[in-house]
Amino acid sequence: MAPEWVFKLPITSKVDVYSYGVVVLEMITGRGPGGKKQGTGENGEIERGVVKWVRDRVRDGGNGSGSESWVDNVVSGSIRGEFEREMMENLVRIALKCAEDDMQV
Repeated sequence: MAPEWVFKLPITSKVDVYSYGVVVLEMITGRGPGGKKQGTGENGEIERGVVKWVRDRVRDGGNGSGSESWVDNVVSGSIRGEFEREMMENLVRIALKCAEDDMQV
């Protein structure tokens, strides 16, 4: 059950769009909204939120190894290699646009 304060938030299309972006990023990365890796869980450490984590990877262009792009770096291992790179790049960029904090409406 959701905490009481959740019911006090106004539900708007802006909230829906933001939530959609976060959910898409969660599905792509395999991470929860708080940034914690889902599934097998490597060290169980909590990282930054998934939106900031993906934004940092896109901005940095990957992990610096030269051979991996940022797309390879953010996509969950469970779907790695089973997608078209250009389509996944577009999907990530759209999800990040949806999850912008100060969207102009």
